[in-house]
Formats: sequence, C-alpha cells, structure tokens
Amino acid sequence: MSNAAELASRIEALEIQVAHQDATVEALNQVITSQWKQIDILTRQMARLTDRIAAAEQSIPSTPGNEPPPPHY
Repeated sequence: MSNAAELASRIEALEIQVAHQDATVEALNQVITSQWKQIDILTRQMARLTDRIAAAEQSIPSTPGNEPPPPHY
C-alpha cells in the first residue's frame, strides 16, 4: 500500500470514528436533557410534598394535654 493510500485509509477510519462519536454524544445529550426534565419535575413535587407535610405537622397539637378527653370518660 502506498503512503498516500495508507494515509487516506487512516483518515477515513478517523472520520468514521468521529461520526460514531458525534452520534453517541448526541444520544447522550438527549438522555441528559430528558433526565434534567425529570429531575426538575421531581424537585417541584418534593417541594410541594414537603410543604404539605409541614402544614400537616402544624395542624397536629403539640401536646396531648390540650385535647379534651374522649366522651366515654
């Protein structure tokens, strides 16, 4: 194989490798974008649930002595 043919073959192999890497990078970018959207949804959901738990905790009496005794006493 001549030197020029060898160089052309190596360049072609590198171009193929770069094309595959570009496709892989694009696929990974799509996965990351999808995961960030899911993370944002879950973060907002967790904040809402945290607020609901805090509100529920505030509505519970702090000491059981504040409640009147049940009617059967």
